Amino acid sequence: MIRYLGKRIIFMLISLFLIVTATFFIMKAVPGGPFTSEKQVPPEIKAALEAKYKLNLPMHEQYFEYLKGVVTWELGPSFTEKSSTVNDMINRGFPVSAHLGAQALLLAIFGGITLGVIAALNHNKWQDYSAMVIAVLGLSVPSFILASFYQYIFAINLGWFPIAKWEGFEYTILPSLALAASPMAFIARLTRSNMIEVMGQDYIKTAKAKGLHTVAITVKHAIRNALLPVVTYLGPLIAGILTGAFVIERIFGVPGLGREFVLSITNRDYTVIMGTTVFYSMILVVMILIVDIAYTLVDPRIKLSDAGKE
Repeated sequence: MIRYLGKRIIFMLISLFLIVTATFFIMKAVPGGPFTSEKQVPPEIKAALEAKYKLNLPMHEQYFEYLKGVVTWELGPSFTEKSSTVNDMINRGFPVSAHLGAQALLLAIFGGITLGVIAALNHNKWQDYSAMVIAVLGLSVPSFILASFYQYIFAINLGWFPIAKWEGFEYTILPSLALAASPMAFIARLTRSNMIEVMGQDYIKTAKAKGLHTVAITVKHAIRNALLPVVTYLGPLIAGILTGAFVIERIFGVPGLGREFVLSITNRDYTVIMGTTVFYSMILVVMILIVDIAYTLVDPRIKLSDAGKE
């Protein structure tokens, strides 16, 4: 266990180093700069600004300065929001994004598993067809289209929910539903196909022959064995929810980190772009490790060394 975790942590550090390096040089290769705008900046003012933010240093010195900042978690100042550093923006925006992401994640997992189980237990019946129609719609319609649809129907026409902002629980419902729709649909299809396969296994038939109730068979035996592919999908699911939140937060005016990331791209705020990219990358590599460990909780027959090879 300790050897496996040590090996994975080394791989995580190498991955983060490559991500930091790639992000830095890609941003430096992009035409323009943080002080490029429609209004011409006098050369002496531009030079003073570049000296203040150490942009006049040679490329390799800027790179090592940035690496040192990442290691010490000092991600630098924002070029456009003068009163804030990148750390301040992460501390301010991430709790909101985490709240929205966690709510959408729970909706996607429990909603998708519920739909998938109902469809599998009622295979080729109206419940199965209805669940799969919902799943196809969730996979086919982009989240930003669903977000606009929800705003028009449930906020403007029916007035059930606020159209935007982030001031209470009722403000979280529509963005969470829009963000959870696609992963919920995928989990529903994944759960359905695996449940149908598991329900045809010999041990399930034996349990039925012994007279066990369908609920007991489903909860104690079928669902647990059908959930392993769903656990496998949790890594990409978290990545999809984190990146999908960028657009959703912008549409609903949610003051999260995704909204800051989109604004930083518009404003060419390089330090914010690089800082948020590194921060999200750290979250993703940690979550992938947690998912690998979760394999053994769902199915103890899988060893950590095997989970890492899959």
